[in-house]
Amino acid sequence: MDKIFVIDFGGQYTHLITNRIRRLNVLSEIKHPDDPIAELAQAKGIILSGGPMSVYDNNAPQLQKELLELGIPILGLCFGHQLLVHASGGIVEQGYKEYGVAQLTVLTHDSLFKHLSNKEQVWMSHGDSVKKLPEGFIVIGKTDDCPYAAISNPDKKLFGFQFHPEVTHTTNGMKILENFISICQCKRDWTMKGYISSIKNELNEKVKGRKVFMLVSGGVDSTVAFTLLNQVLGKEHVRGVFIDNGLSRLYDSENVRQLIEQHNYTNLYIENCSDVFLSRLKEIIDPEEKRKIIGNTFIDVSNEILKKMGLNHHEWLLGQGTIYPDTIESGGTKNAALIKTHHNRVDLIHDLIEKGLVIEPLSHLYKDEVRELGIELGLPEETVWRHPFPGPGLGVRALCSNGVPDKAHIPFDAATKQLCEDHAISIGFLPIKSVGVQGDSRSYAHTAVVSGTQEWGILEKTSTYITNKYHDINRVVMLITPGSLPKLSLKKSYLTHSRLDKLRKIDADVMDFLHNENLMKVIWQMPVVLLPLTSDGAKECIVLRPVLTRDFMTASFARIPFEKTLLLAQKIMSYGFIDAVFYDITHKPPGTIEWE
Repeated sequence: MDKIFVIDFGGQYTHLITNRIRRLNVLSEIKHPDDPIAELAQAKGIILSGGPMSVYDNNAPQLQKELLELGIPILGLCFGHQLLVHASGGIVEQGYKEYGVAQLTVLTHDSLFKHLSNKEQVWMSHGDSVKKLPEGFIVIGKTDDCPYAAISNPDKKLFGFQFHPEVTHTTNGMKILENFISICQCKRDWTMKGYISSIKNELNEKVKGRKVFMLVSGGVDSTVAFTLLNQVLGKEHVRGVFIDNGLSRLYDSENVRQLIEQHNYTNLYIENCSDVFLSRLKEIIDPEEKRKIIGNTFIDVSNEILKKMGLNHHEWLLGQGTIYPDTIESGGTKNAALIKTHHNRVDLIHDLIEKGLVIEPLSHLYKDEVRELGIELGLPEETVWRHPFPGPGLGVRALCSNGVPDKAHIPFDAATKQLCEDHAISIGFLPIKSVGVQGDSRSYAHTAVVSGTQEWGILEKTSTYITNKYHDINRVVMLITPGSLPKLSLKKSYLTHSRLDKLRKIDADVMDFLHNENLMKVIWQMPVVLLPLTSDGAKECIVLRPVLTRDFMTASFARIPFEKTLLLAQKIMSYGFIDAVFYDITHKPPGTIEWE
């Protein structure tokens, strides 16, 4: 079978590239930069991924120059583009940062840009850029800020893009990749059904007669994984437990009960362990520490359940519904940067993985592929299209604080103030940080807040302008409740039953809103975030984070009509314990989908 290798230089989109190539029915595999040349030469084409480093960093991964002499078509993306230039004798300039949508001017319509228009929307996310081309290379595409956005060496079939064709925000990125596949002369004979067959064989080989114990959250990933394990191994070899950790949504327990009834899963049980989790999370405010405590507590509680059920842990493997974004954001590939630690990637899990005691049947898939797999396995559409929910649950959607104010303040310069004034926008600063991803690396930065205009295009451009210009800001929100922004300060807030119940209630209202407006399939995820910001010492604030995405590696904020969001905000405000409702208008990157 023809295949394309993606060489992993640590980029957040490395596995996404393989996903996209598979979507075009060509087998794609990830390889490391130091894999033997003889092995890499078996590919029909090679793609060099992005990465979090500069080509000039002492510990940056290197490109084997022998690759360039194989005669195999090679496409470098972002860091891979810069590395291709650097290895070929060109010059890369450090320090120019660019994130978000850009307009590419196509200079030649042969090869990679065949059948494309003169102007194409592309997605940028980089910190360095090419300054001088190597000998033999020509420019085939440029943007206003990037004169070498697309390059090629026609004689050697070498290509480089500063932008990312693999993300959905590059409008015709799939066509570009399809053109690369044509240049590679690949047969397009890879299918999802073929993948299902191979993963079943892989599961039987890994399990080897043992049994699998799995935590089922009621979400899409764990439900599909649990169903796959049951179909492959049989119910007598699989045991599932839904642990109510006090951090779940209002409907999660009911969804699991329905799953049990619909599929006769007599091997799936429900355990209430909320007091254990919340006692360990008492007065914890750091996002990473919360995630690690939740992940470790899941393991501890699981072990107790195993003992109570009389299961010999030597005969059982731990099953997880881990998908690829969970792995890559946790720094799970050789050269990747840590964005955030997922609950299923804490140290205890890593130890179990190294011992061969963890089975993860979805670990090479993205959300869209998991949903396709769920349909193939016979799960109902309403289950497969349920909105994703993080493993740590509301634990990472209820931000916490010890009440000590963050004294950092980012002054907006005259140009920024003038830009906002020209568009009737008021701009301010929220004294709170959130997790982001900028240039393939993690950021933990502040939030800007705007109000005024209701023009989505203007708001998008303003948000992109602010996060590109101010590196200490990775997120922009819009005030959607009527009136001016109240004077807000941090309040002492932790994970408690009462605080989580308030967030649970509002989250349920938002999910009902999406159902009623027929938006569940349009909007792929809509986190509801509780902020420890107050005007009176008692109330707090809410952020709505609706996003559009297919792979969850990149996302754009969804544009729900203002009149509908206003009605939703008014309902949230009617409870009396909320100061303001914000709407997150940040793309990913630079803001992650979740705030923690």
